[in-house]
Amino acid sequence: MNGLISVIVPVYNGEKYLDKCIKSIVDQTYKNLEILLIDDNSSDGSFDIEDSWQKKDKRIVIIRNNAPGAKHGTPVARNIGLDNAKGSLIAFSDDDDTMKPNMLERLYELMTKYDEQISFCS
Repeated sequence: MNGLISVIVPVYNGEKYLDKCIKSIVDQTYKNLEILLIDDNSSDGSFDIEDSWQKKDKRIVIIRNNAPGAKHGTPVARNIGLDNAKGSLIAFSDDDDTMKPNMLERLYELMTKYDEQISFCS
């Protein structure tokens, strides 16, 4: 385990909540993160929010799913994230979710302590 956590966030027209979502990930006490924002052809201001955050934090990677057609869905976006993730651990967040500041650190500590392969919470 290299300790890098890739946080995959599918985004589709998440303008209303996206800023809070990204802030909650950027502000995690666990800092060894890669934040993958997988934009699924958003037609609102989501991309502007993603772009603004990427300029502030080098851990953020934006991947636009510009495949022909409209929205491809969360499973497709997550698979794109998995294909591009560099971390040995993966975390998923929806674009309208927020994380408590120590969530990833706590999950990492528990996985390491108990030598677990998966951990989840709601």
